[in-house]
Amino acid sequence: MSNASNVSAGKPKVTGAIYVAPKGTALPVTPEEELSSAFENLGYCSDAGLTNSTNLETNNIKAWGGDTVLVIQSSKEDTFNFVLLEIKNVAVLKFIYGMSNVSGDLETGIIITVNNKDVDQVSIVIDMILSGNILKRIVIPTASISEVGDLTYSDEDAVGYDTTVNCIPDSAGNTHYEYMIQAAAPSA
Repeated sequence: MSNASNVSAGKPKVTGAIYVAPKGTALPVTPEEELSSAFENLGYCSDAGLTNSTNLETNNIKAWGGDTVLVIQSSKEDTFNFVLLEIKNVAVLKFIYGMSNVSGDLETGIIITVNNKDVDQVSIVIDMILSGNILKRIVIPTASISEVGDLTYSDEDAVGYDTTVNCIPDSAGNTHYEYMIQAAAPSA
């Protein structure tokens, strides 16, 4: 039977939604578990939210006469896209440009070196709240930036890093994990 209470929107947690840590950092396995201190908050994202795309490539096997009798999956790509708005956040800059390419802070001055070096693979945790106070956590054990959109500096809109990450399969062959639970009601 259909149930409208299973329909939901996804909103970021007030404390932040997207966290990044060096690959190999201990990963949470529940939506309520406290994150390792190695995870850094990437701050505000645009109101476009988060997009998870799956690109399947298949081969259709046809029988004599043209009927498709078997579909074989030849590859599957799992990506996430979001726009990071905190362009002065050092954690964001290190995520986009690579840990070794960003130094300093706003008080002493930030230096970003832009080059052709590979950007670090990282672990990502995305926290959100679904309708009905359901906590949802997406854990990406290994993510690699595959695309950063054009930066536009104007007085009409906020500058942001339109970022796409590819999810690299872990040792179990999984590209990401999703956890959901009803949040406990606040105590009176």
